[in-house]
Amino acid sequence: MRIEDKNKTDKCKNLPFYLPNSWTCLNAQGPGPFVTKATLKNSKGELIQWDSRHNRKHNFKFDTSVGSTWWAPGAIGWWIGILFSIGAIFFAFGAIPAYLKFVGATYDALTYFIGSIFFTSAAFLQYFEEINSSKNLSKRKSKIKFLVFMPKRISWWSVVVQFIGTLFFNLTTFYAIFNNLSIHQLIGLVWIPDMYGSICFLIASFLAWIEVSHGLFSWDLSSFSWNISGVNMLGSIFFGISAIGAIIIPSTGLDLNSFLVNMGTFLGAVCFLIGAILLLPERIYEEVK
Repeated sequence: MRIEDKNKTDKCKNLPFYLPNSWTCLNAQGPGPFVTKATLKNSKGELIQWDSRHNRKHNFKFDTSVGSTWWAPGAIGWWIGILFSIGAIFFAFGAIPAYLKFVGATYDALTYFIGSIFFTSAAFLQYFEEINSSKNLSKRKSKIKFLVFMPKRISWWSVVVQFIGTLFFNLTTFYAIFNNLSIHQLIGLVWIPDMYGSICFLIASFLAWIEVSHGLFSWDLSSFSWNISGVNMLGSIFFGISAIGAIIIPSTGLDLNSFLVNMGTFLGAVCFLIGAILLLPERIYEEVK
């Protein structure tokens, strides 16, 4: 047996779900200690392809096939895409200098805060979707869960870190509304949470990327999941650039580079908007390859 094949077989011991009786794992793969893809054989001798992201997006307790691609209020995946889209639109508008000039600094900051609430709502639903996706292939129905620790799932780490990141963005955008903050408050209440949120988004997007890629790199333009994880990774990089530009200069209390702040936020928001829109067809058309 080749070393590569042996590694795939050994990874079967670390599956993030329970195998039904008389099912067997033929091989499994994924980045580091995580399993993101596996080939299984059921009791009838049929081969079953399991994929981490597909399991999360298509194996939720609620019926994800309800409705059409663009209108499916009965599906949690649809709400995740819609809420992320709205949040991204608010962030994109907030980053446009003409919008800031038209509404003023307070209402511009309020625009960001409202957008962050939509981000957090979507991120929570994403976490809820993850912890309630099937962990036992032979028992799809179980009680709805709200708090679960799943360290073997890279997808669990991704959604948890992203949810924490959105909470940091709630903080930074909320305190940015107030225009009477001292320089120390601007740094501690606005910039630091912004940086932490951006770091969380980078980590979460990277984990989502290697989950879909089953490693550090892949190329599949025909896959909704691949395009979503890729464009979200790019959006997180732009948010990181924005956070760097938003470093507060203690002597003036101004941003290090306002152009980077606006450019990074706007492009990042556009990337997240594209990724959110692609979530809608992914829940219906994406198949395990």
